[in-house]
Amino acid sequence: MKAKQVLNELLNDPRWGKNVTKREVIPGREAVLEKIPSFVREDLQQLMVRKGISSLFSHQARAVEISKEGKDIVVVTPTASGKTLCYNLPVLNRLLDNPEARALFLFPTKALAQDQVAGLVSWGDELGERIRTYTYDGDTPGEVRRKLRTAGNIIITNPDMLHTGILPHHTKWMKLFENLEFIVIDELHTYRGVFGSHFANVLRRLARICEFYGSRPQFICTSATIGNPGEHASRLLEREVSVVDEDGSPRGPKEVVFYNPPVVNASLGIRRSSLLEAEGIAGKLIEEGLQTIVFARSRIHTELLATYLGRRFNRIGDIKIRSYRGGYLPRERRKVEKELREGELNGVVSTNALELGIDIGTLQAAVLTGYPGTIASTWQQIGRAGRSRDYSLAFIVGTSGPLNQFIINNPSYFLLGSTEEALINPDNLIIAVNHIKCAAFELPFTEEETFGNLDLKEILNFLEENQVIRKSNGRFYWMAEGYPAEDISLRSAASDNFVVIDSTAGAKVIGEVDRFSAPMLIHEGAIYIHGSNQYHIDRLDYDQEKAYARPVDADYYTDADLAVDLKVLDIYSEEKKGIVKRAQGDVSVIAKATKYKKIKFYTHENVGWGNINLPEEEMHTSAYWFSFPYSGTEREKMQSALLGIANLMGNVAPLEMMCDPRDLRVLAQVKAPFTNQPTLYIYERYPGGVGLSEKMYDQHFELLKRVEIILENCPCSSGCPSCVGPVEEVGENGKENARWLINDFLQ
Repeated sequence: MKAKQVLNELLNDPRWGKNVTKREVIPGREAVLEKIPSFVREDLQQLMVRKGISSLFSHQARAVEISKEGKDIVVVTPTASGKTLCYNLPVLNRLLDNPEARALFLFPTKALAQDQVAGLVSWGDELGERIRTYTYDGDTPGEVRRKLRTAGNIIITNPDMLHTGILPHHTKWMKLFENLEFIVIDELHTYRGVFGSHFANVLRRLARICEFYGSRPQFICTSATIGNPGEHASRLLEREVSVVDEDGSPRGPKEVVFYNPPVVNASLGIRRSSLLEAEGIAGKLIEEGLQTIVFARSRIHTELLATYLGRRFNRIGDIKIRSYRGGYLPRERRKVEKELREGELNGVVSTNALELGIDIGTLQAAVLTGYPGTIASTWQQIGRAGRSRDYSLAFIVGTSGPLNQFIINNPSYFLLGSTEEALINPDNLIIAVNHIKCAAFELPFTEEETFGNLDLKEILNFLEENQVIRKSNGRFYWMAEGYPAEDISLRSAASDNFVVIDSTAGAKVIGEVDRFSAPMLIHEGAIYIHGSNQYHIDRLDYDQEKAYARPVDADYYTDADLAVDLKVLDIYSEEKKGIVKRAQGDVSVIAKATKYKKIKFYTHENVGWGNINLPEEEMHTSAYWFSFPYSGTEREKMQSALLGIANLMGNVAPLEMMCDPRDLRVLAQVKAPFTNQPTLYIYERYPGGVGLSEKMYDQHFELLKRVEIILENCPCSSGCPSCVGPVEEVGENGKENARWLINDFLQ
């Protein structure tokens, strides 16, 4: 119970204890056990006993029994509940009965795939090498690839490799597709938004190829808790799915602490930095010997926290802190995972990259720097600590933003609220047409085929007119040059990344950045932080997608500003009530990084700035907006009011839509070119959108009501970051102006 003792000592200190808004103990529970089903082979049962598995948790037994019936299933239980056995056991049982049978395991990341393969190889070895498991990803050597296509009983890969490396070359994988009996999809909840919409189309292509080779594999899916597991799985697979969601695994007690940084300027409503408070709490926990994971909301914040904690413990040689995020090279990530698993690290600071179920051992505490944006993600991050039956801790450290302040001051919303629904739009025209091209490359289409709910014939005729495919004897064949899957990224609108090169170390690549983040993170003059090491970006070769950097020891980091312009392309829905007109449709968003600020470590004060000269990026997406007539002369007042409402809407909309705040962006225009009136736009950050704008349009009045409640309940006098935003942005009367706008125009 050391964790509980450390927590009590920390919170008995008034410096920390007075800022706690809620302490909630989630009690532990005993396991609900059932016998291993009798149909499981004797040799497999004996192996399980040797591995210390003499019975199953109730949800594991239920999953194995349903799988025996040949039904597609999704198992939905929390982190560390033993979901792996829910698919390993039925798959191994079938493969031992039929050595020619094959299984395809899909994990959303390479790290998860590598994590699983070691365990399966171990089981295969102990079964007399009758089950051969291979990983197929970008790091798999050529000679191994040739062997696994024919010899592998279980192929472990990720959606990206399935998309670019397997489906387009299915003729090389005949042995797999002719004998494919199982498809396992782990971490199903990650397939939402644009990634999930892409993945659903990849599965449509996979189904076509399986049908061509005469197989109809059974799906076993696993997921963290989401609000619509059955519906989401059915939408992805386009099949009926049985849901197993009664968790029978044991867990130790966990205490969740909601912590609000203290106010340092009451008149402006400014609180102490959540980064510094999280560093202080995590530092105390680590000092007391609790292995701790700290989650941050961005790459920059991850590196800052790792830097602060690293400097804090620099004088103590036996305390080791590492950072972990996207953009690190695979070798670096594997090293951190191994060090965590083997207990060599005292602490790790991560983006949500470690939110997934990678085996990183048994951590004792988690510190969340800001509310992650969804209830589901919060439980996932909290669940990374306490993977044994011991007492564990979790801190949620609020930021000054309205959404964070709402959660920290209304913890019951999180503790009692239902988890969000996963939302995808597989029929998004931009996404689906790209995958129809890939599917045509893989196999010709017939005139009778379907592809989701799309008008496939019309799309094929369009592609024929553009000389992408040709029609012959009622079939549509790929005819364009090139290989379409290579140009389509499943995870973003761009398929290419920028690499960061240390020009002082023989042109050594130290990291990578996705295309849309590059102008903000690796512009010339930027301080790029990697593993707590600082690099100055001397030159960005935009055309060649390379940033050249050199190590520096600066006392500041950089933060770029993004200028956004928006044009309405098409209106699908609109309605006027009173003087307010709301609408929903397609828009073009043009974004350009304009300048960057130099922010001093610890104090976070602005100590300089510079210009950014890079091309603008354009994206077509979906948006919801509302406008109202205004011909007054108080333009500055309207600007202040609209910015305040925009800040509130940007925080309220993700809460109401139950999506990640990063899925949406808000733009306020006092005199919008399209409406010629004050207008507030909320657009989706994915090309084509995934359906959020339609939901916001339908819930327009609920959104405004929530905005009004937060505005009235905020204790500040004239406006603050917890409601309308910082005073330097909305002015000294920001709160009063926002009230005026709601009462006089938006009621």
